[in-house]
Amino acid sequence: MTRLSELVLAESIALELFQLALARGLLEPGKTEKTASDGIRELAEQEFGITQFWHKRIIRSGVNTLHPYRENPTVRTFSDDDILFLDFGPVLKQWEADVGRTYVIGNDPVKCLLRDDTEKIWRLGRDFALSSPNICGAELFRFMKNAAESHGYLLGDQRHVGHLIGEFPHERIEDDDATSYLTPSNTLPLHRLDHQGNRWHWILECHLVSPALGIGGFFEQLLK
Repeated sequence: MTRLSELVLAESIALELFQLALARGLLEPGKTEKTASDGIRELAEQEFGITQFWHKRIIRSGVNTLHPYRENPTVRTFSDDDILFLDFGPVLKQWEADVGRTYVIGNDPVKCLLRDDTEKIWRLGRDFALSSPNICGAELFRFMKNAAESHGYLLGDQRHVGHLIGEFPHERIEDDDATSYLTPSNTLPLHRLDHQGNRWHWILECHLVSPALGIGGFFEQLLK
């Protein structure tokens, strides 16, 4: 299998894990962010043999959805009318996945629109990224920032909108944030090869926040 097909397979299993979490009631009202995270970790091992995650498991709900990855807000309990997102990075064999999805408990139209806009803007960014063989990280960051603002949101993380993904641990490929993340200062072409002649693969993130509403949404997956 090619590197890309291995990454796609890892991602598909991570998405199956999310669906199982929903089916098993791990995201229902009354659950906490911690109990849901622990439950998904146990489910990952039981159903898929996953015992390792390359980054911390994130489940954010309500006002916590405003916080970017690096922060650690106080644990919340899911309510009957809530919005939440998952960001998990399971390792399958030696291959990393990184998937993020937003879920709405209930039918609040504002929360549902934010959930849908998060995926919509991610897909706009994906199409933009794949539209040019010479596009760089800085151009993709600007596109995502402008798309978010044109829809009435802000980016939840002003530092970057994605990162390299690959064989665990991908962070050892390059340690420089300006080259291994999709930052405003990354002027290198996305579609270049590494020192071994392999194509680099990227995760595109879309973390939208609405400070006025006090909530955010998140969608991420492999850029392909």
